[in-house]
Amino acid sequence: MSDTAPAPLLRVAGLTLTIGQGGREIVRDVSFDVAPGEMVGIVGESGSGKTQAARAVMGLTPPPLVRAAGRIEFEGRDIARVPPAELRKLRGARVGMVFQEPMTSLNPSMTIGRQLDEGLALHRRDLGAAARRERILDMLARVGLRDPRAALDAWPHEFSGGMRQRMMLASVMLLAPALLIADEPTTALDAVVQRDVLELMVGLTREHGTAVLMISHDLPMVARYTEKVVVMRQGEVVEHGATAELLARPQHPYTRKLLEAMPRRLPARPVPRETPVVRVRDLVIDYPGHRRLFARTEAKRALKGLDLDVLPREVVAVVGGSGSGKTTLGRAIAGLLRPTSGQILFRGQPVGRQDPGWRDYRLNCQMVFQDPYSSLDPRMTVGQLVGEGLRLLRDMSAADKHKRVAEVLGEVGLGDEYAARYPHELSGGQRQRVAIARAVVRRPTFVIADEPVSALDVTVRAQVLELFADLQRRHGFCCLFISHDLGVVEQVADRVIVMQDGAIVEQGTRDQIFDAPAQDYTRRLLSAIPALESTEGGGVRLKWRFDEPAAGVVAPVAAAVAVNTVTAAT
Repeated sequence: MSDTAPAPLLRVAGLTLTIGQGGREIVRDVSFDVAPGEMVGIVGESGSGKTQAARAVMGLTPPPLVRAAGRIEFEGRDIARVPPAELRKLRGARVGMVFQEPMTSLNPSMTIGRQLDEGLALHRRDLGAAARRERILDMLARVGLRDPRAALDAWPHEFSGGMRQRMMLASVMLLAPALLIADEPTTALDAVVQRDVLELMVGLTREHGTAVLMISHDLPMVARYTEKVVVMRQGEVVEHGATAELLARPQHPYTRKLLEAMPRRLPARPVPRETPVVRVRDLVIDYPGHRRLFARTEAKRALKGLDLDVLPREVVAVVGGSGSGKTTLGRAIAGLLRPTSGQILFRGQPVGRQDPGWRDYRLNCQMVFQDPYSSLDPRMTVGQLVGEGLRLLRDMSAADKHKRVAEVLGEVGLGDEYAARYPHELSGGQRQRVAIARAVVRRPTFVIADEPVSALDVTVRAQVLELFADLQRRHGFCCLFISHDLGVVEQVADRVIVMQDGAIVEQGTRDQIFDAPAQDYTRRLLSAIPALESTEGGGVRLKWRFDEPAAGVVAPVAAAVAVNTVTAAT
């Protein structure tokens, strides 16, 4: 280090975390520095130890974990030697953290105003209630709320995921900490909201000179926003360095493996123009308003007369921002929502609840949900969960059903030994494989996949996508693929439908939509998040589909997503 280089704001040296004294090592000999105002990314698969290493900085590791070795120095002081009362003063005031899921980190029993005031009242006792209120209102306006005063008396459940994440960011930045730890800050957000939240975070941290330690498995995001990156695997740092250089010329095989697992566009598949398996005509879904004490909130039209076809063996991707209606569309087609008007046809026959073809359609239409943990019954074993789809096959013997379950578990890469396990005994990727097995065990004609890989890390996501494509080739089902991950859509889709505010604004082949979008909204959606393109050295570099934006500037589409209350349509 040169004499003129500033001392690190945060220095982690030889950090080792174990389960109890002398137990298994979760984090092993991890070292990295964060300079004042610097943005550093930590990447790796689930279970690599990146979150626990970051939580150790704030002394927030769960009770079974203990620091067995190493030092964590913040502003030159060893965190381990700081008294508990002083450490509590550091949290929030000097070191802030934005957690992965804002709904679980916001208190559902407290209004937004009370939650934002809590930190200020604790750490800024020189400010009176009126001064704190003005600071909160100013910060809420800066993070994009149209009516900050109304938001003070609102509850977390009244806001969308993107808006809740903005409020978490507001609560942290109110205290202008020296270091912000962002743990997967945009997981499960759509591309436009993800870009908006990240640009907002960069703008606020640069304004206050705040350093950022960003934990993520989203490599394009890390490539776009960080200056240095640390790659972790199984609790160890395998490679670190300047972001652009490390991604362009990765040295460690594990880093190359992560980069190779990124979604890539495959050659377009020929899809014969046959009679559609599923047809949707003039589909309308209205959500009634919520009943309040003396009134009812205004009703919302979630789908506005949609028309679409899904051909045999075709993968039709549905993309759009939060509140665009894409999940509502999937649930309506699956028969989980009753249409207000319009028609859904399966093999040319209407499939309303009173129609003769309803039962056949429901047996041939299966769904893969976004969160397998909430859709899998924790009291049932994997074998029971997968076999549940065969209950109504009366012409199939118990032995044949058991054989089919074993066969499907083998197809999804789990094996028969997993049949006796329960969902909590599986990893996220394994649970998603169980969810896919449940969907295909009946050999359906049509599968609806709603954000099936949104919460998976990059390598597991690649495995699940490869598995899904293999099952489709093998069994020949067609698919409606709902996703906000444009990289995934570019890899799997034959045709793309773009939705905005409950309507289809554009549709066409994958190459038409990604290479020559006709609508401004589609162009903004595709421009929101960068892609990564391969380089000759086995690495990657940033690639913008259209114009490269200026870093740290809130996206111009912010006004389109800065809504106050959550909409009924997802």
